[in-house]
Amino acid sequence: MTSVQSPFCAWALVPARGGSKSIPYKNLVLLAGSPLLDYGVRAVQASLACARIVGSTEDHKIAARFSVLGVEVDPRPAELAGDDTPVADVARDWLLRSHARGLSLPDVVVLVQPTSPFLLPEHVTALIGAMSRDRDANSGQTIVACPHNAHAWNQRVLEDGRTRFVYAAERRRGYNKQSKPSHYLFGNLVAARTHALLAGDGFFAEPSAAVEIRRPYDFDLDTHADIGLAEAILTAGLVRLPHLERISA
Repeated sequence: MTSVQSPFCAWALVPARGGSKSIPYKNLVLLAGSPLLDYGVRAVQASLACARIVGSTEDHKIAARFSVLGVEVDPRPAELAGDDTPVADVARDWLLRSHARGLSLPDVVVLVQPTSPFLLPEHVTALIGAMSRDRDANSGQTIVACPHNAHAWNQRVLEDGRTRFVYAAERRRGYNKQSKPSHYLFGNLVAARTHALLAGDGFFAEPSAAVEIRRPYDFDLDTHADIGLAEAILTAGLVRLPHLERISA
């Protein structure tokens, strides 16, 4: 893998367990004819922004797919392959073992989540660039503008068959789109400074540099219904993934 010509170094970690509660073998489910795992990996490869791309898995089928994609495979320890294992713990373990092998650790670790299939190479380069410029940022993330109906001031709770606004006073002040402050949701990519991870922080350690992307590139695939929705988005041309088009041509 070709690295960027810069003293600032990034490694990509792709966590992909074999177990999945929502969809069995979700990371290998076919989306428009290609395994879900391929999408994020191909975007990072096309970006040429990461000196290493490493797949973390405990499953032999997923490991085999990583190998087909030309990705290094790091066999994940069984004790870090549970449903509730924080991915930061996985990253820390991998970094410490890499250091024990005598490797110089990177400035940042980019977390490539297979459930974000619409990641673009330019998202990767933009996020790494933002963290390279903002050396005080302990993490970086892509973000997307929050839809009006999902805004925190519009959210309700349900209690005994009745609902009420969580932030009633704020809702009275900001009853329309123009009167609410801008809020953002997570986009499709996050990275953390290596020293922050090793100090025990998570991938969203503050302060966190931001790169805004547009919808629906923030799409997250979680359920069976999401597979059809993702394919509909692709079919309608609402996203363009030219790095994949070049591979399939």
